[in-house]
Parts: sequence; structure tokens; C-alpha cells
Amino acid sequence: MSMAQVCCDSATSAVVVGAEAEARARARAGRRRRAGDSAARWKIASKAPEGGEEATRKRRAAGGEVVAAKRHGFASVVGRRREMEDAVSVREAFAAAPAAEDKESAQPRDFYGVFDGHGCSHVADACRDRMHELVAADLPTTTSADPSPWAAAMERSFARMDAEVTTAAARAATASPSCRCEANKCDHVGSTAVVAVVEDHHIILANCGDSRAVLCRDGGKPVPLSSDHKPDRPDELARIEAAGGRVIFWEGARVLGVLAMSRAIGDGYLKPFVNAIPEVTVTERSDGDECLILASDGLWDVVSNETACEVAAACLRRGRDRWCAEAAAMLTKLALTKNSSDNISVVVVDLRRRNHS
Repeated sequence: MSMAQVCCDSATSAVVVGAEAEARARARAGRRRRAGDSAARWKIASKAPEGGEEATRKRRAAGGEVVAAKRHGFASVVGRRREMEDAVSVREAFAAAPAAEDKESAQPRDFYGVFDGHGCSHVADACRDRMHELVAADLPTTTSADPSPWAAAMERSFARMDAEVTTAAARAATASPSCRCEANKCDHVGSTAVVAVVEDHHIILANCGDSRAVLCRDGGKPVPLSSDHKPDRPDELARIEAAGGRVIFWEGARVLGVLAMSRAIGDGYLKPFVNAIPEVTVTERSDGDECLILASDGLWDVVSNETACEVAAACLRRGRDRWCAEAAAMLTKLALTKNSSDNISVVVVDLRRRNHS
């Protein structure tokens, strides 16, 4: 916001100058600060992510959560929404290392996921609690840069997750204390899912919806690992129309004028136009990799990939042990200052080689 925007009165107000103008400007600045502080309150998570407990520190207050661990950190805030519908899953060493020649040096696989719910929180909460188990059950036993085995495994895992939340929607609604939707409306609830499996030599990324993953390497250069599933994306638009659906522009492109994304877990009432088939990428890790950023669209709606990587690189250069949590918190606050209107969840994963830790 420019100084002119901060200091000027509305067009219908009389022009005020001198000491009175300065006093009004200070009062307005104070109100904005208080509003920003209120929006940025950290909200207590209903269930803390598991993994890395010995190396993890958690900060909780009345509005959100920041988690700091040795190799990752995340921040999750309700922002300017009334309800928290995001969920985060961090599961270090959730699966054994792939078959390798040097089994002693191979590190176990880690799982990171961000789930942005809509309509209610119970689908995102179910993804947080179950997705890593479903992925672990379908993991390829060997590592490869060929995405085909991974794509098949992730598609099976996402399909099983989708079936669970779709068939058990009414039961989940009554069992979850945070659920506020009516039993007959549970098929109107869904969630995005962006999931990363990190192993020694590769990053496997599966995305369904408009959450996003970006790899930062070589001094903060962004490498997008996912593409947002928006209804007006040309290939998604063609798929929806081929299935007999329509994309209607109502405050942006929406499937049948309702949902602002073309793929999601759940949303049974919009199938087959909205499906749960993830797009999967396999990226080979390099010595220049610095960090991986996973976030809900509460960040990406107002912060570009380039800016996010610049912030993360700046935190890395400060040399603090738990810089990932610092980067996640700074990105969350940046989104709030840019007037993000959604829940904001950010996970930052340290990808530097172990000898740099």
C-alpha cells in the first residue's frame, strides 16, 4: 500500500491538513495494525502432525500453529476466514528406503502433504490422517526417474482416499467434532491434495486441485513441480466439457458455476466433472536444491513462486538451525499483509545434502 493510500481521506471527505491530518493518519495506521494482528493469530491445530518428534518444537496460541523441526517447518493460520479448513501432514521416515546398492547409507522416505478443504474440514482432516498410510501401501519398492510406476501408485492411493471420504461422508460428519455440515450435504465437501514423497535421489510430487509445490534451487530459483487444476485451464476445460459438464464464470471460472477447481478429493455431487486423479512428477534431486515449498492457495493467490523462493532463500542465508519454520512463518505473514482472504498453510522442507546440515 502506497503512502498516498495510507494518508488520504475518501473522495467525499473534506481536505484536512496539518496536525489533524497527521493524527488521523496515525489512527488509521493503528487500526490497520490491529486488524492485521487479529487476522494473523495462530490457530490451535486439532491434531499435531506426526514424525520427527524429538527434533520438533511447536508454538501454539489462540489462532494457529508453527512447527519447527530439524529438516522441516510449517505454519498454518486461519487468516481472515471464520473456520479452519486446511490440514497439514508431516510424516518423517513414513516408509523404508527404496532398494539400493548401499543400504546402510540410504535414508527412509519422508511424506509431506497440504490439504485445503472446502465446504467443511472433515475431508481435509481425513486426508491428513490417512493419505500417508495409503501411499505407503502402494509405494514402488525401487527408485526410478520413470514416473509411470509412481503415477500408477499415486492414482491408486488417491482413488482409495476419494472412495473413503465419499462412502463414509455421513459417518465422518457425525464423528468429527469440528464438522459443521449437515449429513445430507457431506457429498458437497472436498479437499485439494498436494503430496510429496522425498527420498535420497528423487522428489515424487502428486497434485490434485489448486494447492501447489515449488522447488527452490541454486540461490532461490523456483522450479514448479505442480500445475494448478483450474476449470479454465485449456485441457481441464476440454475434459469437463467432454464429460458433459460446463464451466461457468461466476466470480472466476467454476465447475457448474460452483467449484473453483477442476480436481479434488471428495465432492461427490460434481463427479465425473471433478475427479480425484492426481498429476504426478518425479524430479531428480541435485546438489543445488535448497528447499521444497508446499502450500495452499491462501499463499499462492497473493505470492508468486519467485517471491516465495526469495523469502525462503533469505531465511536460509541467515544461517539459523530452524530456518524452515522461519521461512514458513514469514511466507504466511507475507500472504496476510497482501490481504489473502483464505486459510494459509505453508510447509518448507530442507533439501540440502546431509553434510550441509
